[in-house]
Amino acid sequence: QVQLVESGGGLVQAGGSLRLSCTASGITFSIATMGWYRQAPGKQRELVATITRSDSTNYGDAVKGRFTISRDNAKKVYLQMNSLKPEDTAVYYCNLNGWLWGQGTQVTVSS
Repeated sequence: QVQLVESGGGLVQAGGSLRLSCTASGITFSIATMGWYRQAPGKQRELVATITRSDSTNYGDAVKGRFTISRDNAKKVYLQMNSLKPEDTAVYYCNLNGWLWGQGTQVTVSS
């Protein structure tokens, strides 16, 4: 069964840090890109960050300079989130190759 499993969400105060993890399992095809997206209540899902198998990264404007995406193998990706703001509050979704989604993990930043 192909799936993505996220972990690491939670409640943090503004200015704090969290690290999200995503592990892909059951993958039998080539992984080109893994990434993170987020969706806040009443808003559209938006790009947070992506990383390709050649380690090329791309970030959404709202998180540049504060978040860092990385991976330690082809099937596990991390999102280090620093200097968190209340507006970072959202459900964070892991994505693979643009079409496979995880179930999401809640991140809540209190002011």
